[in-house]
Amino acid sequence: MNNELKVSFYLKREGNTERTEANPDAVFPIIGKIIIGNTIAQFGSKLKIEERLWSVKSGRAIGKSRVAVELNREINKINLSIHTHYRDILKRTGKVTAIEVKNAFQGIATAQKTLLVLFGEMMEDFKGRIGIDRAQSTYKQYEVLYKQLKQFLREEYHVEDIPLAELDLPFIEALNFFFRVKRKMKPRTVKARIVLLNKVVRLALHRRIITHPPFDGFELEKTELKNKSLTNDELDLLMKTPLKSGTQRFIRDMFLFSTFTGLAYADVHKLSWKDIITEDDGSLWISANRQKLHTEFNVKLLNIPIRIMEYYKGLAPDGKVFPHMSLGQVNVGLKRIARNCGINRILSYHMARHCFFPASIKSLISLNLVHTVLLYNKPLLPASLKTNGYKTHFLEGRQKGSKKTQI
Repeated sequence: MNNELKVSFYLKREGNTERTEANPDAVFPIIGKIIIGNTIAQFGSKLKIEERLWSVKSGRAIGKSRVAVELNREINKINLSIHTHYRDILKRTGKVTAIEVKNAFQGIATAQKTLLVLFGEMMEDFKGRIGIDRAQSTYKQYEVLYKQLKQFLREEYHVEDIPLAELDLPFIEALNFFFRVKRKMKPRTVKARIVLLNKVVRLALHRRIITHPPFDGFELEKTELKNKSLTNDELDLLMKTPLKSGTQRFIRDMFLFSTFTGLAYADVHKLSWKDIITEDDGSLWISANRQKLHTEFNVKLLNIPIRIMEYYKGLAPDGKVFPHMSLGQVNVGLKRIARNCGINRILSYHMARHCFFPASIKSLISLNLVHTVLLYNKPLLPASLKTNGYKTHFLEGRQKGSKKTQI
């Protein structure tokens, strides 16, 4: 198929009006014509000119007057935009028609909604809800993906943005390749990025900006779910290995506190003494709301977290239980702690929540309490214990007759 592009401009005269010297100052609209192979499309340029200033042969204004120069500049902008859309469509699909180029050009000209524009609107909406029902840490993921999409469009498509109507299967496949090969992202990270991108697509479908899902038929490679919990031996090493650094000891205490309470770092960071309540039987409980979802949770405190709290009592300002340290600093410290303790894996603070279930089973905490913290008060179903192999493993270990231990 002949994909050669030709763009021309001419004056549109009303009816059969012919050029005459009787009315040389007559003003006519300028019409553009796109020819690609055997396909033709015409479009209005929204430009007008006096007939005496127009050259039929060149399709441009004659002379160097201000009017002629400005009009030719606008025509050249239109011509450049058409050629840009032509190359983009041809690169993505391998074929192109005059109608497709016209629609792409007019879509941009009429402020058709584009991917990054809609993504930006979604980010603004999310930002306005931070502290209400959205978390600042999640917003950072939006910012990262926005920058990565911008880089992808520049490097792969040589454009600053792309109309949502032009999203298709080759686009998402190219983005997947860009993340995995060029950015060397891990499969779980790629999946998180594409899931977030799909939120933008669903919003476009909901607003009827596009009429059908553009990524139909695309499937991510399945990734093997790795066990993120520490083994009993690794947990013992973490608890018993002497650490010279006071900072590392503090980070280890925070990790262990979350291990035996199930709290996320954000909830430990904002934990205050007013969240600690004493029951009639003398037991201590944490009663608060999760920062991320604002759902209420209640966790009974065992001996280890109680001792950790008492050790740091009075060191934090504003009634907080623990002094503040950024999550980034904590995760860097955990990697050093793992090396010092002889734990051959990369530790992150989030792993503490994965350790909560096995540590709790070992301590004979009630399953209802475990389920409340991990699954946020959803009904306890047998299937929920089958979703993660390591949880089932620790349950089976308890059923075989483990002895009750005091923590």
